[in-house]
Amino acid sequence: MNKAYFEILRPGINSTLQDEGRAYQYHIGVSFSGAMDKRNYLISNCLVGNKSNAASLEFAYQGPLLKLKFGNATAAITGNVTFNIIRNNSNIEKGICYQTFYLNSEDQIDIISTDKSVYGYLSVKESFVGEYFWGSCSVNTRAKIGSNQGEKYSTNDKLYLNQNENEFSSKKVEYLNSRIEFIRVLKGTNYNYFSEKAKKIFFNSEFTVSKLTDRMGMRLEGPILENIVDTNIRSEGLIKGVIQVPPDGNPIIMLSDHGSIGGYPKIGVVISADYDKFVQLTPGSKIKFKSIQLSEAETLFKIYNMETENIITQIK
Repeated sequence: MNKAYFEILRPGINSTLQDEGRAYQYHIGVSFSGAMDKRNYLISNCLVGNKSNAASLEFAYQGPLLKLKFGNATAAITGNVTFNIIRNNSNIEKGICYQTFYLNSEDQIDIISTDKSVYGYLSVKESFVGEYFWGSCSVNTRAKIGSNQGEKYSTNDKLYLNQNENEFSSKKVEYLNSRIEFIRVLKGTNYNYFSEKAKKIFFNSEFTVSKLTDRMGMRLEGPILENIVDTNIRSEGLIKGVIQVPPDGNPIIMLSDHGSIGGYPKIGVVISADYDKFVQLTPGSKIKFKSIQLSEAETLFKIYNMETENIITQIK
């Protein structure tokens, strides 16, 4: 029997397999990677009954056009996503996010676009077949590791499923992807490298998400942040969400595929509880930063985890 797969008729802008990420490899220069919007990734897998670390297809802006071959599949899409299901008889059904749908062989999914957001997720029951590298199938295109030889999917590639057929189980959940008004940050290890004026600007001015944004980092545009000590430091470890300020004074926020070390001073770091919503900000979005203390950030992360768990338990 032929194994079921999706034939990729249109790859979309940035379609890759992602899971929860690749832990404990920073010491050899490999970042965590994994799904950018973890909550939407987890919800998509839960809807189809998968374990939390199952491989999902992450796409950005314009998604792929996929045709199912040699099997049936239960699937779900999460995020603010516009998509259609094109049946084998050419009937077109409007897709509904946060709700399972059933595909027969030769049916297609046309993921048209994300709406005022960046990332969406497609999960199938029993997961996609991923090639694992250091415990994760997550693709890091900069490092060329993970599934599909560490590359984005291209036209005519095949995306294999772990199961040919399964019984359909209808599940859905009510979920609203709310916008973020303030991005909460902790002060960085080089916070005192910046002038008092720069600190006030950072927490009181508006910045714009530039087009120079991908899974590695987000470059911001806005008022220049003055460094009064040194615009370069000895390279040291980076983490997801850390905000570096290069010599031009425009902040760069490190995202999931960031480099493991860097030599620009760090003015702050985005708290983990705000990361999912933050990465969904499209170029041109306006953002403001708000300073909080570590104890508050820890409480907010606990609340974020509880909220995520509550959403998952509502799936029925």
